[in-house]
Amino acid sequence: MTFKLFLQYALPHRFLSRLVYWGTRWTLAPWKNWLIGTVVRNYQVDMAEAAQPDPRAYPHFNAFFTRTLKPGARQADSSPSALLSPADGRISQAGPIVDGRIFQAKGQDYTAAELLGGDAAAAAPYRNGRFVTVYLSPRDYHRVHMPLQGTLRETVHVPGRIFSVAPFAVEAIPRLFARNERLVCHFDGEHGPFVVVMVGAILVSSVATVWDGLVIPPYAPSIRRKSFEGQHITLERFAEMARFNMGSTVIMLLPEGMAELDALQPQQPVRVGQRLGQLHQTTAPTG
Repeated sequence: MTFKLFLQYALPHRFLSRLVYWGTRWTLAPWKNWLIGTVVRNYQVDMAEAAQPDPRAYPHFNAFFTRTLKPGARQADSSPSALLSPADGRISQAGPIVDGRIFQAKGQDYTAAELLGGDAAAAAPYRNGRFVTVYLSPRDYHRVHMPLQGTLRETVHVPGRIFSVAPFAVEAIPRLFARNERLVCHFDGEHGPFVVVMVGAILVSSVATVWDGLVIPPYAPSIRRKSFEGQHITLERFAEMARFNMGSTVIMLLPEGMAELDALQPQQPVRVGQRLGQLHQTTAPTG
């Protein structure tokens, strides 16, 4: 085990996350300007596409990190049957779910049921479906958008570890995405159900949704489910659905027969609204 990997197990993740959570919201100008400037330089962040291109204008680091983009900076694929990328980042893995198992990296996989909080019934529609995993680095736009239109049915806050989701950790830590803290969002769409999972990461595991505000933190000692049945929360394709308050990973699950994925390759860069595949021209059964 490398020292870098050893630290993933040894560091006090929750304590460090609390420190970083508050540090990224500290409004002291020298501090926040230094922190923002460091990330912009080291990760070559393109501020020209931001609605506020001046890094010093942000009140704190988290405001910069969750910055909005200029109108038109991202466009949805023009085909209404295109499956859209929910996030900027790079493809970690994508492909078929084989008998309920999802490929993480060479020699590593996990089950859809584990990812969804141990819910075998919720995982059943995805047993032989498709998945896409997108990794967001510190340079990326950190708002998550809808891959297709959907009505929110339920969210599940699954507590867990907060290992790094950088490639070195994904390749080495067994079942990482099924162990990290995450928010599972179940949607019903025209073509059937689908899931968007936002996986937390080391330093800050923090997710806010457009329908519920800040969901993570607070830390949950056990799985928390929240039903939205009957509330008619329908989000249009390409609409913003959530944001990460620090970097992480988005995993999308689709049932068998809903769509065919394009030839997506590991480490392939993607942007919000980019086509990832093609929906089949069938509708979900009713009744």
